[in-house]
Amino acid sequence: MLSRTGTALRGMPVAATRLGMRFYAQLPLRVPVKMPNGIEYEQPTGLFINNKFVRAKQGKTFEVVSPATEEEITHVYEAREDDVEDAIAAADQAFKSGVWSDADPLVRAKALNKLAELIEEDLETIASIETLDNGKAISSARGDVQLVANYLRSCAGWCDKIDGRLINTGSTHFSYTIRQPLGVCGQIIPWNFPLLMWAWKVGPALATGNTVVLKTAESTPLSALYVSQFVPKAGIPAGVVNIISGFGKIIGEALTTHPKIKKIAFTGSTATGRHIYQNAGANLKKVTLELGGKSPNIVFADADLKATVQNIILGIYYNSGEVCCAGSRVYVEESVYDQFLEELKAATENVKVGDPFDDATFQGAQTSQMQLSKILKYVEIGRDEGATLVTGGERLGNKGFFVKPTIFGDVTEDMRIVKEEIFGPVVTITKFKTVEEVIEKANDSEYGLAAGVHTKDINKAIEVSNRVNSGTVWINTFNDFHHAVPFGGFNASGIGREMGIEALENYTQVKAVRAKLTLSGK
Repeated sequence: MLSRTGTALRGMPVAATRLGMRFYAQLPLRVPVKMPNGIEYEQPTGLFINNKFVRAKQGKTFEVVSPATEEEITHVYEAREDDVEDAIAAADQAFKSGVWSDADPLVRAKALNKLAELIEEDLETIASIETLDNGKAISSARGDVQLVANYLRSCAGWCDKIDGRLINTGSTHFSYTIRQPLGVCGQIIPWNFPLLMWAWKVGPALATGNTVVLKTAESTPLSALYVSQFVPKAGIPAGVVNIISGFGKIIGEALTTHPKIKKIAFTGSTATGRHIYQNAGANLKKVTLELGGKSPNIVFADADLKATVQNIILGIYYNSGEVCCAGSRVYVEESVYDQFLEELKAATENVKVGDPFDDATFQGAQTSQMQLSKILKYVEIGRDEGATLVTGGERLGNKGFFVKPTIFGDVTEDMRIVKEEIFGPVVTITKFKTVEEVIEKANDSEYGLAAGVHTKDINKAIEVSNRVNSGTVWINTFNDFHHAVPFGGFNASGIGREMGIEALENYTQVKAVRAKLTLSGK
C-alpha cells in the first residue's frame, strides 16, 4: 500500500481503488508503524472479539489519518452489524458462564492491576500512539496514559467492596440487599481522549463483573486496539472485553438497540446523546451519558492573577481545546478586567502550538479537518456577531490541522460563540460587577458540566461553587482530575457519573432478599 506521500508501508498489500474507496484482498491483522519520534511498533488492525483480533466479516476497512501531517497512518477493519452480533454473543456467553461475574473479586482486582501494570510499562509507546492518532501534545498524552493506569488500579481496589446491606426488619424476617452486575454493557467513546475514555468505561464495568462491547471513535481507534492485546495477558477471560472499530450510524445504532445490551455508556455530543437516550429508553436500558459543555470560569479581583492566567490557559487550550468541560466562558471582575485581559493575551500568544511530538509543545493539532473547519467557522461567526478578536483565530501553517489559540472580547450572552460548544481553543471574556450577576451569567446555559472559581476568599469560593449549576467545580485550578473524584454533568451535559464510587453504581443493580424465619417457641 502507498501512503499519501507515496511511501510503501511494509507488510501492507497494495490496494485497488474504486470510486475513491480502497478495498483489500486481506489487510493484515497487524501492521508495522514507525512514529515521528522513532518508536516502531506493531499496530493491531482487526476487531478484538473473544480475546483475539479478527477481520471484519465483510472485509471493509477505513483510513486512519495523522492530524499533524494529514498523512495516512494505516487502515483498520470496519465492523458492521454482523460483527456487532459476534461481539455481543461473545460478551453474553462470557457473562452467563460466570467466569468473570461470579469470580472471586480478588481475581478481578488482580487482573485489573495487571492490566494497569502492562499499560504503565509501555507508557511511552502508548502515549506516542495517542499523539500520532489524535494530534495532542505528547506531554498531554503521557499524562493521559498515566491517568489510565491510575484509574484501572482504583477500579481494582473497589472489586471486593461492592457490598449490599443488612436491613433490620424485625425478628420475623432476614432482609438484605446485594449489588449485582447488569450483564453486557455497550460503550461508545469519543476521539478527544481515546484511551482515557476507554479506561473510564472499561474499568468500572469490569470491576463490577460485567462484560463489555466497546466502540472506538472512527477517527482515533489505534490506542484502544493496541491496549486490547494486554487484556488476555492480564488474565481477563475471553469475551469479557470486546473492542470494535466503525461508524456510529451503523454499529453505534446496533449497540444502542440490541436486546442483549443491558446498559449503554456514551461520551460525546449532546445531540448524539439525545438520540442514544431515545434508543436506549425504547429498549429500557440503563444509560449514562457524558455530553457537551460550555463551562464558566470565574475570576474575582482578589485572585492571584498570574496563577489564574495559567489556570485559564490550562482550562481552554489544554488538549487543543477539545475538552468537553473546557473553561470556554471566562468572567472577570470589572476592576481587574483590563489587566487580566492584557496578561491573558500575552500568555496566550506564548502558548507553543505545533509538532505534537515536540516536548515543548502545549497545543497540538485539532483531531480532524472537520473540527478545524468548525473552529474557523465559529471565528467568522464571532466576528459577524460583533465580538472583538483579541488574538488568534487563524489556521497555523499549511499542513496539519493547527489553529492559533483564540480570545474574543466584547461579547454578549446572546452570541453564538458564548452559547454554543465550539470544542476548540477559543475563549470568550466577559466583565461582571457582583456575585449575583456572575452566577446568573454562569448559569445561563443549557449545559452544566464544569466550572471554575478563582479567589483567595474561601467563603466566596464555596458560596459560588454551591450555587453554580455544574457537576464539577474547580477552585483555583481547572481540568484537575482525580480517579477518586466523580465527574459528570447537570442538564444537557449528561446523566450519571464517571470515576469515584458513583461510577460503580452505574454498572450494578440492587437485589433485595427477604426470608421469613421460623422462630423456636413461636
